[in-house]
Amino acid sequence: MPRKVDHQERRSLIADALMRVAADRGLEAVSLRHVAAEAGVSAGMVQHYFRTKDEMMAFALDVVRERNQVRVTDAVARLGDDPPPRLLLRTMIAALLPLDDQTRDDGRVALAFLAYTAVRPTVAASLHEDTARMVGFLAGVLPGPNAEEAAAGLLALMEGLGIYLLGGHYTREQAMDVLDAHLDLLFDPARRA
Repeated sequence: MPRKVDHQERRSLIADALMRVAADRGLEAVSLRHVAAEAGVSAGMVQHYFRTKDEMMAFALDVVRERNQVRVTDAVARLGDDPPPRLLLRTMIAALLPLDDQTRDDGRVALAFLAYTAVRPTVAASLHEDTARMVGFLAGVLPGPNAEEAAAGLLALMEGLGIYLLGGHYTREQAMDVLDAHLDLLFDPARRA
């Protein structure tokens, strides 16, 4: 009797290998052959699930998105019902920043994907949607008449902190101090004057 193939299990095996290659060597090192070797499967099997490198890259970003969503949801759930807006944003952003081994690996993949999409606008389309959704959410939580501009700035700060953390320019404590100082400015009108 032929063995039933679990396609989701194989796709996850390949995805995990892809994430390891991307985190260890960068997306430029990702190829069907490298991912296959890392997963311990044939290149043909990888091609069965991902026809092109762009498909693999999009899938890697989806994996990072899913992990981030789980981290944010778990962190926010620990706050209980109706947390104060400043605490909500701090908790969400802290969950997204590369502050430990897992989030650093995911952050490297996400950063490499951003660089990859800089020269492939068609691949970047989903990032535009993500950015618009995030700015919209942040604007809905931030106080003040210029909430949309403040949200765009907060998102840019988060991305910048992520880059500085990944590059070793900031420690965890420095990054959180910068985030706290910025949130203080956004939530305390007296400090904006």
